[in-house]
Amino acid sequence: MPRTRLEKKLARIRKDPSGAKDFLICDAKDGDMGGGIPMPGVARDAKGRSTGRFKSRFDHLAQVEALVEQDILDMVLLSVGNLDHLKRRGVFEKSRVGTAIRANDTTDIWGARHSRYKQQPSLPHRTASVAHAKALCDLGLYSITFMNDAAIDAAAGAEYRAFRHECEEHGFKHFLEVFNPNVGMDKATAVEIGEFVNDNIVRVFAAVPDAQRPEFLKIVYNGPKALEELVNYDPTLIVGILGGGAGTTRDTFELLKASQKGGARVVLFGRKINLAEHPLALVALMRRLVEGEVGPEEAVRAYHGELARAKIKPVRALEQDLEVTEAVLK
Repeated sequence: MPRTRLEKKLARIRKDPSGAKDFLICDAKDGDMGGGIPMPGVARDAKGRSTGRFKSRFDHLAQVEALVEQDILDMVLLSVGNLDHLKRRGVFEKSRVGTAIRANDTTDIWGARHSRYKQQPSLPHRTASVAHAKALCDLGLYSITFMNDAAIDAAAGAEYRAFRHECEEHGFKHFLEVFNPNVGMDKATAVEIGEFVNDNIVRVFAAVPDAQRPEFLKIVYNGPKALEELVNYDPTLIVGILGGGAGTTRDTFELLKASQKGGARVVLFGRKINLAEHPLALVALMRRLVEGEVGPEEAVRAYHGELARAKIKPVRALEQDLEVTEAVLK
């Protein structure tokens, strides 16, 4: 019997892919799997000025706890260590918010300061154990990055196959994150990258039986054509969009609107929520936008109104925050 909103909404979408109106808003709070100490963001004083230090792990977990208590999110994605800590404290005990863990950490998400990992082709890597994760939840994110390199992509596919078999053995479900190539396709257009990623998704799924298929996808928004192409190819495949960089508040709401319009059923925003001045206000307005109560521009203005009421100094002035800065959204 489904217990969380995540489970209930996914069940309704699977039962009626074309008729269900559900849309899931999820928070990717798994940045510690790649981001290191800067991951929680800069600590600011009451006037919004940088204190010269980063927020702590427990500042980060306090934000998770507040969002769970707010009870708007459909799911929170966490590292095994942080979910274990929160579960021991009973944070999710009576919550309708679903939980998932990041099951692997490909090298293109390694973000150590002074490193050059992201300038090298992504390689598959996994720190987490499915057996350990199963004691905390029954859902994990597996990430794969197709690099347009036969040797690397073949190895990544083999690692994904091994992970699926491990999940089946332990009764563990997964959803699949597919990143754009992090190097090697700099001259390709967004449309071409979208087509490259779409074709590889279809290819890697072709030999996967229903029992091992992911619950849904988490992909980069490569424009409306790429998203609509994938959604139309297989209406039973639930597509989710990742948030990418923090961007402006207008970027956040425009990406949410574009995702919904293109046929996606899920958004998983990490930095867009984590680095916001007022994450709870942002999430509340994300839900209002999905429900058609506000548009992106109106939502930005409402967000700044919430900042003023909470006496939180915005990082950007309103007019600057109303700008669309991400190229794929223009």
